[in-house]
Amino acid sequence: MAKRDYYDVLGVGRDASLEELKKSYKKLALRYHPDRNPNDKASEEKFKEVSEAYAILQDKEKKAAYDQFGHEAFQGGGFSGTDGFGGFNFDTDSSVFTDIFDEIFGDSFGGSFFGGNRRRSSRGRGTDLSYNTSITLEEAFRGKKETVSFLASSKCIDCKGTGAKPGSSPVKCSACDGNGQIRAQQGFFTIQRTCPSCQGNGEVIQDLCKRCKGNGKVEKKKNLSVDIPMGIETGTRIRLSGEGEAGIRGASSGDLFIMVDVEQHPIFKRRNENILCQVPITITDAVLGTAIEVPIIEGGTARVKMPAGTQTGKQLRLKNKGMPLIRSTMRGDMYIEIIIETPIDLSSKQKTLLEEFEQKIEAKNTPVTAKFVKDLKRRYSK
Repeated sequence: MAKRDYYDVLGVGRDASLEELKKSYKKLALRYHPDRNPNDKASEEKFKEVSEAYAILQDKEKKAAYDQFGHEAFQGGGFSGTDGFGGFNFDTDSSVFTDIFDEIFGDSFGGSFFGGNRRRSSRGRGTDLSYNTSITLEEAFRGKKETVSFLASSKCIDCKGTGAKPGSSPVKCSACDGNGQIRAQQGFFTIQRTCPSCQGNGEVIQDLCKRCKGNGKVEKKKNLSVDIPMGIETGTRIRLSGEGEAGIRGASSGDLFIMVDVEQHPIFKRRNENILCQVPITITDAVLGTAIEVPIIEGGTARVKMPAGTQTGKQLRLKNKGMPLIRSTMRGDMYIEIIIETPIDLSSKQKTLLEEFEQKIEAKNTPVTAKFVKDLKRRYSK
């Protein structure tokens, strides 16, 4: 079944503000929340759908990707997660959805839906990291494999992330019975708070690991190979799931986001998937017509014929000579924009020749100028 448009799901227009998105989401999430609709599978699916839509549209970069590519922006790992819910998954150990829900409703709503164990693990989830990289337009055209190096916390090798001294294990917290949350029912709401005994971990460590001092993680240098796809644009964010900071005491790791900047090119100007190249020619070539060699992004040149009487600003199109579309075999086009260069620093003889040439010019030789003068006379003459 095809996914519904996120804006339709939330019942807002494409120009809706963040406040309008939040207001609509809050209304729908309260209506379909599983605590209000126990054992109602349809309501639970609706709840997931509106939450998924809000998770994408409230994020500036994800919203921009969705507005340009639709649901395909989040398929295949191009922009964020590939879990089928636009970068987060209701059935895995991810904190994206709970963070968004808690931001609007607070930490006390929704306990029966998320479950104590899930909230315990996402509470200790590792921090997301961001890495900025710059590439040339040619590299964006071809795609690139880049190695990134950075310092980040990783799972402690001595205790294997548990935080406990090797040979020992954490024990279940008796205060919360290992749930990490102390919960109470109040009407149809489930009120819950973090267990003060285990700080939400559900376990307590009696003997701390000496290497990591009970955190379950240590700092180390990471070297990762990243595939930058062909056709990538400035502002695109590549997500590497689980490559961020390690979680506390075995909780899931954060993600690493590669932020890509495509450098300005001295010759080509990029317009989405198309490329513009401004080419100067002499006034003689413009009058008589000529053929020129123009550079192309994949290297080498292409031969372009210009007809006699070419004017400044005329654009010639080279089909399929632009940038590749991301995750596609298609390419954009290249446009050659003609700029006629006016001669400067003329000698006396050159000026005399031009004056003689000017005397022989007739109205039919300069139809644009002739029409402009005619329109002026008709409008302003008395």
